[in-house]
This record gives sequence, C-alpha cells and structure tokens, in this order.
Amino acid sequence: MKHDISRGMVWLLATACGLIVASLYYAQTLVGPISAATGLSLQAAGLIVTLTQAGYALGLLFIVPLGDLVENRRLVFIALLAAAAALALAAASHSGALFLAASLGIGLGSVAAQVLVPFAAHLAHEATRGATVGKVVSGLLLGIMLARPAASLIADHGSWRLVFGIAAVLVAGLAFLLRATLPQRVPNAALPYGRLIGSLWQLLRDTPVLRRRAAYHAGLFGAFSLFWTVAPLMLADAPFHLSQSGIALFAIVGMAGAIASPIAGRLADAGHTLPATAAALLLGVASFALPLLAPVSRTASLALLVLASIALDMAVAANLVLGQRAIFNLGAEVRSRLNGIYFALFFSGGAFGSAVGGWMLATHGWRAALLTGMALPTLALLYWIGEAVGGEAATSSAQQPEA
Repeated sequence: MKHDISRGMVWLLATACGLIVASLYYAQTLVGPISAATGLSLQAAGLIVTLTQAGYALGLLFIVPLGDLVENRRLVFIALLAAAAALALAAASHSGALFLAASLGIGLGSVAAQVLVPFAAHLAHEATRGATVGKVVSGLLLGIMLARPAASLIADHGSWRLVFGIAAVLVAGLAFLLRATLPQRVPNAALPYGRLIGSLWQLLRDTPVLRRRAAYHAGLFGAFSLFWTVAPLMLADAPFHLSQSGIALFAIVGMAGAIASPIAGRLADAGHTLPATAAALLLGVASFALPLLAPVSRTASLALLVLASIALDMAVAANLVLGQRAIFNLGAEVRSRLNGIYFALFFSGGAFGSAVGGWMLATHGWRAALLTGMALPTLALLYWIGEAVGGEAATSSAQQPEA
C-alpha cells in the first residue's frame, strides 16, 4: 500500500497553486496604468483580461489533458517556465501588442495549477483524497483572492511593472523547486495526442457527474465573478467612497471564505457530497440576499457586504472541492482531462457572470446586478433538485469513464 501524501507536500502544492493562478488576476486592477503605459486605447484595454482568460481556457483544453499522457513533473516545469517568461515579457512591455501577447502566454502557462491538483489527488489515499484536494484548492482560491489586492498595493507603492517582475521571479523559482521536490508520475495512457484531445467530448458526453458538477459550479463561479466585478465599482462610489487600499482590504477580509475548502473535502470523504452541494448553493443565494437587505446606514451596509463576500467565497470554495472530489473518483487515468473540462466549463460561467454583471450595473443599477447574481446559483440549485430526486449522483459517481 502506498504512503499517503505528506503534510509538507500538501502545503507546497497549495502554495504553488495559489501563486500560479494569482498571475491570472494581477492585471484586473491595473488595466488603467497598463493601458496608459503601453498605448492601448480604452476599447482595447479590456483585451488584457480577456486574452489572459482565453489563454487559460485554451490551456485547460489543450495542455492540461497532457497530464494523462506525459510525465507530470516535466509538464509542470515547462508550463511554469513559459508562464515566468510571459510575466517577464509583460513587465518589460512598452507596446500594447506585446503586452497582449504576454497576457495570452500568462494564461497558457498558468494551467500548470490544474495539473498539480489532480497530481495531489493521485498522491493521496482514497479515504483522505477529498481533504487533500480541499487543502490544495484552498491555496488556489487564496491566490485568486489575494492577487487583486496585492497587485493594487504593490502598484501603489511601486509600479505595475514591479508586480509582473516579482511574479516572474517567483514563478521561475517555483518551477525549479517543484522539479526538485515532486515525485515522478508517468501516466499509463498510450493515446496519441490527437485521440487524447478527441476524447474530451466523449468524456463530457458519457460522464453525467462531470456535466452536473460543471453546471453547479458554473452557476456559483458566475455569481462570484459578477460580485467581484461590480462590488469594487460600488465600493469606490457613493455611499462608500473607499480608496484602492480600502477596496484591497475588503478583498483580503473576504478571503476568510477559503476555510470552507478543507471542511468540504472532509464532508465529501464522509459521503455527504449531495447535501453539502445544496448547502453551498444556498449559501451562494444568501450571499446576494444580504446586500439587498442593506439598511440606509453606510456602516451597516458595508458590514453586510463584507459578510456577503465571505459567504460567497465560502460557497465557491466548498463547491469547487466537492466537484473535484467527485470527478477525481472516476479514475486516475482520466483525471487531468476531467479536470480540464470541468474548469473550462465553469470558467465559461465566470466569464458570463463578469460580463453580464458589468452590463447590469451600468444599465440597471446595483440592485439589478445583485438580483442577477442571485439568479445564477438559484438556477444551479434547481438543477441540483433533479439529482436529489432522481438519485443520479449514486449512479454517475459509480461510472468509470473510458480512457
């Protein structure tokens, strides 16, 4: 019997995932100064975030599946070196075209995090797999939540170039650290690359639990992206009038929600995935109800908004782990492909949420944006009722997709 993953390795993988995915979010609060420095027009500035996310989506579909085909440690090392090079290029960019190319490269290289999460699941025992994945995903979510305030604070005291320069050094160092410490993992699959990519559709078609878990999290992650798109705009405006540092502090407080990841992992290990999923979705709905009930008082309204951010982050953290625990149970030989499909689908929900949230805020106001955010996990919860009533969870969890 193999040894269970060590605590030190779990924390290394959690830290690595957080540091890697943070690279996707640094630019979101720095679009203004980056555009001014590189000559990007206001219309083209949105491409900075769009191309980073597009690169990540492409990597999820065409790079992450390689985790089922090639030696994982080498794949992570190469992807991280590519990400570090793209971050360094971003820091040195003086033209808009060059920065946009770097943004695409940052997204592509950052998918190394989604090779590491299935890697952690592979190293863990079956009985502790959920808890292990939960701890690693905690690090990933902390990276997402810390990236924006960290970028704002560093840029306030230095420059946006310093943000990307520091990130390039950290990611390059991480590449060599992981190459020195990770064990080798050579998958058993012998598929050619074309057939490997072609199998993604077959896995999605033949794996009901994957479709369900992706739908649940698309609703929650869409709500999460909507909230973190519109909330900073509202906090900077009346009645709050928070500074960039104040908004950064608000985001940092919201990170408390990441504590839900290991709790959700332990619940999944104990066989409580179905009710825990309902709890996460209900918490997502409630997180948008809180600010809708906000009184006239500025202080009370801000307190409710803080509670809403913590509740929403808890819901997203818990549901992400529940989903990954469910799909990682379907077979080691397809874990990387399942993980790539899962993330690609719910990131599409996130892109939709941020786009519709900004539009609703601009055209219909804050309350309309909150109601839209509430609708996304509500739809996911209605879909969950079909699983609870029909008992699909038990049958789909037992399926073993063909490699």
